[in-house]
Formats: sequence, structure tokens, C-alpha cells
Amino acid sequence: MKKLFAFLAFTSILSFISCASKSAIIGNTSKNQPAHVLTGADQLSRYLPKLNGKKVGIMGNQTSIVGASKEHLVDVLLREKVDLKFAFAPEHGFRGDVERGEKFANDVDSKTGLPLYTLYGGNEKQDSIVNSIDVMIFDLQDVGARFYTYITSLHRVMELCAKYNKKLIVLDRPNPNGDQVDGPVRKDDKFKSAVSWHKIAMVHGLTIGELAKMINGEKWLADGKQCDVTIVPVQGYNHKMMYDLPVIPSPSLPNQLSVRLYLSLCLFEGTDISVGRGTDWPFQIIGYTNPVYGSFTFTPGDRHGMSKHVEGKGAINYGVDLRNIVPATHKFTLSYLLDFYNKTPDKSTFFARPEFFDKLAGTDQLRKQIMAGETEDQIRASWADDLKEYKQMRKKYLLYPDFE
Repeated sequence: MKKLFAFLAFTSILSFISCASKSAIIGNTSKNQPAHVLTGADQLSRYLPKLNGKKVGIMGNQTSIVGASKEHLVDVLLREKVDLKFAFAPEHGFRGDVERGEKFANDVDSKTGLPLYTLYGGNEKQDSIVNSIDVMIFDLQDVGARFYTYITSLHRVMELCAKYNKKLIVLDRPNPNGDQVDGPVRKDDKFKSAVSWHKIAMVHGLTIGELAKMINGEKWLADGKQCDVTIVPVQGYNHKMMYDLPVIPSPSLPNQLSVRLYLSLCLFEGTDISVGRGTDWPFQIIGYTNPVYGSFTFTPGDRHGMSKHVEGKGAINYGVDLRNIVPATHKFTLSYLLDFYNKTPDKSTFFARPEFFDKLAGTDQLRKQIMAGETEDQIRASWADDLKEYKQMRKKYLLYPDFE
């Protein structure tokens, strides 16, 4: 084993490239990418040597897989005799079966016996745990939306590593919506929350690794600190390509279409409109308990990971079936939201949770524009300058060829 690690360490020396903002990138990120996509986790020789003789913690979940066999990264690390001390779990838990927004306690992984802790849901004081290790690993599959809380988990891990001078290795993964940058940019801190943590576009167009660079580069950590980050980039990826997720990232995103539609439909969570939770087609259908919304009908019930927070549960919902959309052709749009708002008889009831809607949007301007009857083109024009400025900032942190 010592000979193996010596060889791997030798072959990896030139792969670790120092970057600005105390970041490092591993591997070849030129435009001449191989056709086969290899995630950061797949490239064991790039990061195992960095773990030799170290006490290690990990932020991961069911998306933290290695290779075509989809073996969990934790199992791989334990087999390789990595001294793994604990795992942090994001929203939805370590195995991805916890409901949206549900708090969960510290636990022990039933399969490995690994202690599990959470940085989600008001249980964020884990300073002593991070201070007990040498290296943290971060490996979560993001979906490219500011309101998807895995990127908030990244920020919190970076905060803790920076505070205690611990090294962080980010195992990067493709962004399945990385072919677009769109929506309002959060600017005002009064809209900062777990679903809107960063001053980025709602559809941010970054991988986890690229966002880690941005967080460091823009000095968004507390007191302007920077995290000692090493990024293992994806081989064979660019922002133009469509990437089908090998494992679902959370219970309500069961397939590629739901991942693509999520960008446009998640804003409905600030309303009482159903996006199909509690059915077999979450984030692929929309409806409410009033026939004015459409002729397609469905009745939400209980599904695994979708039973506690289900809009329209047990009632006939009327709306729109989006299951015939080709995922690769769909991009972020306000059309569904505007259509349902315009069909609502009593529009004063549409934004049932206005404060949460504003946090999802990162601004209260979008809600006010919809209520004022503005069109999608008018709304888009209002955020055009901010989006242009964000895109310029984003370019500084890209690791992969862009879609433009």
C-alpha cells in the first residue's frame, strides 16, 4: 500500500496547480477534454495521496459516488484505509431520504457506523468536530440553482475550514443546468437565507468547484477569510453539454426532466400551487384544486421522501402536464408562474408565503412585478444589467469551456 501511495503521489505532483485566493485545481482543464466524463470523485489518484496519514471528514450524501458501479465514496475511502472520522449531511440527509426543509439530528450511518452530523436546520455549531481533523472532503451533486441548498452547505464547510485552518478538497461534478445563466441576482442581504445565500444569479451556471473559487475570490467568507481549497475538476466536461445525473440529488428530483424544470418551478414553493410532490412526477406537473388552471388532473398523496409537505394533498388538482418536454430543450422561464398567476381568480391569495417567495427569488421586485402585471420580457429587462455584471464576475472563476 505504501508503494501504491508513493506512486500515486508522484504521478499527482504536477496535477496540483496553485490558484489565486488560496485555491488549487487538480487535473487538466484545457479545452481538449476527453470525450468520457470523469467526476472529481472518479479520479482517485488525484486526491487519495493527500489523505494518507490524515484525519479526514466528509460532506456527502447519496450522490457521492465513484465510477460506473456507483459505489459510495465513503465505502471507497474506508476500503482504502482512509482515517475517516465523520460525515456531514446536507438537506435531505446522508442517504437522501429526508424531506425538504426537515430538520434531522446527529446520527450514525447504519451501513458504515460512521458518525453523522448535520450543518442543516439549526444544528450548525460543529466547530469542535472540524477542529479534530486535518482535511475535509466536499462531494455533493448540485443542480445549478441558487435556491438548492447544497451550495449553502459548501459555504458553511468553507467557513469552518477557514476558521480552523483546515484543508478542503472539493470533488467537482458537472452542473446539469450549467448551460445557462439567468434570473435575478441577489444583492440585498435582507433576502439572504439558506435558499439564497450568495450574491449570484438564480440560475448561476457554476459547478461546485467554480463556486468555491468564487467564494474565495470574492471574499464572501466571514471576516474576508479564505479557505485552503483544492479542487479536483471534472475531466471531459464543458458548460455546453447535457449531463444526466447518475443518482437523483433529492427525493423530488427523480429524473433529468425534473432537474431541468426545477429552475422554473421551484418559485411555486412560495405559493400553494402543487409542483407534483406526492406523485410519481414531482417537478414535471403543476396544478391546484381549481379547474381554472387546466384540464390535466392529478391527486397528490404519500410518496417516499414526499409526505409531510405536499401541496394539494388528497385532493384533485387541475393543471398542466409537462412530461412530454425534452429536457435538453428546456431552459429557465417565468411563463408557468405568470400563467398560473394570471389564471388565479383572487390574485391576492396567490403568493401564500410572500417572504419565502422573495427569498427564493433573492428579491421582492419579482413578486411586485408579477402583481403589477408585467410581462416576462419586461421583467427580464429589469435584471439585465445585474445579470451582465454577474456574468463578467463568473468568467473569472470558470474551470471549463463556457456555453457562450
